[in-house]
Amino acid sequence: MRFTSERHLDDGLLEREFALDEIPGVLWTPASATAPVPLILLGHPPLGLGRMYPRLVARARRAVADGFAAAAIELPGSGDRPPLAAVERARVDLRRALEAGEPVNDDIIDALVLPLVDKAVPESQAALDALLSLPEIGGPVGYSGGVISVGIRLAVVEPRIVAAGLFAGSFVPRLMFEQARQVTIPLHVLLQWDDEGNDRQAALNLFDAFGSKEKTLHANMGGHTGVPWYAGEGAAEFFARHLR
Repeated sequence: MRFTSERHLDDGLLEREFALDEIPGVLWTPASATAPVPLILLGHPPLGLGRMYPRLVARARRAVADGFAAAAIELPGSGDRPPLAAVERARVDLRRALEAGEPVNDDIIDALVLPLVDKAVPESQAALDALLSLPEIGGPVGYSGGVISVGIRLAVVEPRIVAAGLFAGSFVPRLMFEQARQVTIPLHVLLQWDDEGNDRQAALNLFDAFGSKEKTLHANMGGHTGVPWYAGEGAAEFFARHLR
């Protein structure tokens, strides 16, 4: 991992951009920390770190204020990274189905999401290797938000992640429902009840499938972009319970 920039933001926030081979990322840490702190890995949709930066830095500010570090890496096929050919083809099929008013079938969902998961999860694990080697970060690790299928896979295969806050939504492949049954870490799941782009019943079925003994579903009225400000308080309290 190679740091490429450093700047001090207000509220005692140190922001450093880094490169992990060809993968860009951002790390936020408390500027005044005197001991290693836990880490929250911030997930995000495949829209590019640049576009998602305002939301990511807002989440990072809260994490740092609570005594944690936060980091995010660019997803495969996003930002300036080369596109994933299989995902691009699936996006064409998805647009065609939506424009024709046809249901989005499982084959399209699998082709759209699984190649991203298969590549993003090992990259996230490599990022954890690098981040946890830094003297200012000591673990444990939480995963917050992003593509829910990536979060599910990480929760199954990555033992360093001890708690996850997931955003219900996006298209979920059939395989992810099976893998959800293998998830045992504490979960905090946020659902927008009237999210016009997501299947509410599928989100509820996925929540029911999770094997965790401690799992909480926070459902709020409103569409995809109508997440109330106080929803972040519940997520912050969840990570404070499990990472401190």
